[in-house]
Amino acid sequence: MNKMELRKKYKSLRNELSKEEVELKSIGIANQLLKTEVWEKTYYHLFLSIEEHKEIDTEHILHILFARNKEVVVSKSNFENNTLSHFLLTENTKLQVNKYGIPEPMNGLPVPENMIDVVFIPLLAFDKKGNRVGYGKGFYDDFLAKCNSETIKIGLSFFEAEAIIEDVYERDFPLDYCVTPNKIYCFNE
Repeated sequence: MNKMELRKKYKSLRNELSKEEVELKSIGIANQLLKTEVWEKTYYHLFLSIEEHKEIDTEHILHILFARNKEVVVSKSNFENNTLSHFLLTENTKLQVNKYGIPEPMNGLPVPENMIDVVFIPLLAFDKKGNRVGYGKGFYDDFLAKCNSETIKIGLSFFEAEAIIEDVYERDFPLDYCVTPNKIYCFNE
């Protein structure tokens, strides 16, 4: 399938999930993440969920990060040029939901992309090679291009891998891992 077909398929599948299923699958993903070997790093970028799109509830991952005394980085979107600005999430950070339903920091200490060790990536679908399908605006491709070469890229998905994404672009950044409620996919072995 191509990206457009996959977006349509997985938006539909996600919309069919009940609130309870989203919660259980989100907890499953957080539990699977605990089995990975990415916890010795310092700076972790985490997306804040768009609840109305039935995205993975990242609050469980946020609790893990704070419990392990990690530095958590969240983004603010610029829809004029499809870029992200990154800020340290602290107890003093004020969040506000933007017009697209995305919780974003209103203030905070800026964090440059090259300092981020691990990026948790929202996606709609992924394949067995680590290619991913997002919403199609390129926010994360632009962001990942600015990260350092050692940054670990982890997709989070309610669903298992597709065999192949047919229209992968040269500018697309593949994942290092993808975590689902039932499995950890590793693409660097």
